Amino acid sequence: MRAVQIQTLDGPEAVRLAEVDEPAAGGDKVVVDVHVAGVSFPEVLQSRGEYQIKPPVPFVPGSEVAGVVRYAPEGAAVRAGDRVAAFPGTGGFAEVAAADPRLVLPLPDTVSFAQGAAMPMNYLTVHFALTRRGQLGEGQTVLVQGAAGGVGTAAVQLAAALGARVIAVVSSEDKVGTARAAGASDVVLADGFRDRVKELTGGRGVDLVVDPVGGDRFTDSLRSLAVEGRLLVIGFTGGEIPTVKVNRLLLNNISVVGVGWGAYWMSTGPEYVQEQWADLLPLLRAGRLDPVLGTQYPLDQAAQALLELDERRARGKVLLTVR
Repeated sequence: MRAVQIQTLDGPEAVRLAEVDEPAAGGDKVVVDVHVAGVSFPEVLQSRGEYQIKPPVPFVPGSEVAGVVRYAPEGAAVRAGDRVAAFPGTGGFAEVAAADPRLVLPLPDTVSFAQGAAMPMNYLTVHFALTRRGQLGEGQTVLVQGAAGGVGTAAVQLAAALGARVIAVVSSEDKVGTARAAGASDVVLADGFRDRVKELTGGRGVDLVVDPVGGDRFTDSLRSLAVEGRLLVIGFTGGEIPTVKVNRLLLNNISVVGVGWGAYWMSTGPEYVQEQWADLLPLLRAGRLDPVLGTQYPLDQAAQALLELDERRARGKVLLTVR
């Protein structure tokens, strides 16, 4: 089958299309004919050997897919012919992928494969961030950094669906429309966002900051929190891992909270992912979650897809069309 391989750790431009063996049916994994694969920042890091999960090269990256089940082992909740989204972890940038049955998620007929592939990494991460780690309450105010990207649009959309007021932060004017389309109440530019947030909240600040960016915005995000506010650390697409002087946490009794979705379910069990999907499905069926789709590349242009993320040009979820 055709698959994208990371053959050397020289960055996104070094990935290559190759012929590799298909995952074998008959084992304990669900085998999926992939229609669309999601592209996420961890794959950019993996292309340089900078991610915490480091498979030996060559390997096929790709953590999330949507497609049709070819084979399902006995006892799985899905069967051959079902439309699904799945989280294989690696191996998704291919015509066929295999995943743990507990990480295979039923896809409603009203949801396209492109929308399905846009959901596992981003929506399950922000669901974990907002509901479990952030303890978001209805009527609270959420500030989302990087709000035009895949994680950002998912966070804006889910927070709004859960009854929050959302203030979106974007890096440039041409990204404002993307964040607004995702459901943001207000959209502000990264340059000077702290002052705008203060104005928009009447000086109170926000209850929650969702931060997949890190970098030089971090300190002003902390300063934008209300009393007992929480800053959720999701990632570092800005490139720099920030540090915090802990005396800042004392001033308004604020918290910096780590969000490691994968680390959580790997320690507690993948059944948690099924619980999350059960929470999201009603919102998905009702149209309250509608993934913002960005550029869709053919499989042989995976390098360009990764570069779009690496260069922070993405608006919505970047995808690979396989079928």
